[in-house]
Amino acid sequence: MPKDDWVFWLNLTNIALGVVVVLAVLVVAYALVWELASRHKKPRNLANLDEELDAMLRDGRSVPGLGVTMADGGQRIKPLPEQSAGKKLS
Repeated sequence: MPKDDWVFWLNLTNIALGVVVVLAVLVVAYALVWELASRHKKPRNLANLDEELDAMLRDGRSVPGLGVTMADGGQRIKPLPEQSAGKKLS
């Protein structure tokens, strides 16, 4: 029966997709187990966590006057003119 050739390819495609899904689940499970094992082996010292965070934030702002919007070192943007409180927005 030459007309049933598509069934073979459909089954082959389903098997291939099933193998891909199983491999993806195994990779995610392996990564999860690896992460949990690495966290269990090396407990973090939470007492110094605040000091480390403060040090990281200070190092990131080493250029005085450099604002958040000027991360690329560009020119300052002029502030928008203030709208009067009496105007209604449409």
